[in-house]
Amino acid sequence: MAVLLLSGPSQPALADNTQNNQQLEARLVAWPAWPDPAPLPRPRAKQDLVYPDWFEGLWKVESLDLLANGTVNESLPPLQHLAQFELNQHNDVVGNRPFNARAVGQALLGKQLLSVEQAPDQVNRQLARLSDDRFLETTVIGRKQTSINASVFLSDELVLQVMHGARAPRLSRIETLSRYQPCQDVPTAEIISQICVEQWQQTYPAPGEASESFVQRASRYKLTLTRLQDPV
Repeated sequence: MAVLLLSGPSQPALADNTQNNQQLEARLVAWPAWPDPAPLPRPRAKQDLVYPDWFEGLWKVESLDLLANGTVNESLPPLQHLAQFELNQHNDVVGNRPFNARAVGQALLGKQLLSVEQAPDQVNRQLARLSDDRFLETTVIGRKQTSINASVFLSDELVLQVMHGARAPRLSRIETLSRYQPCQDVPTAEIISQICVEQWQQTYPAPGEASESFVQRASRYKLTLTRLQDPV
């Protein structure tokens, strides 16, 4: 599942950009040999992932599953949904997390997804209510990103997911490393009309759970964001 993770001051998250860039590039090169989650700092309750200015607006997203060699997995249809990025109270561009999670969830689950709720005063925690009295709790527990002023933007997020239902809760951790840049075949313009994205993802067992009882899954995706609405 491709992820758009999908609002506090941006400066602490952007400290030491050179070191962050080197660490994330090294992490990218090491994929899929990720036996353990990256040592990502835990964000504060109101500290969101901040994107470059050219993300602001409403986008149509097409996500393709890739094989390990980077070619498209033709056996799986593309996933299509919307994504929205907007200014917060600090004039930082952040993802509209409830909107984006709802859009991805509906594309994947259809009517099984009933609603998505954002935790009050916690931009990094969401609750998705599903059919059959199930709900999925998602919390960002680690994050690192490069400078929003670079031509290529990288971010790495680690989330803890807890699925609640009739049986005992199921816990897992998902790390998603994303690489964003304006698409090369789009002429240079003041407003970027397409963004090309690559994502590398790994699932891990819950903290303290024996890895032998959990099958890790490495996934890779190619996303194209096409602008539907210019920023106001």
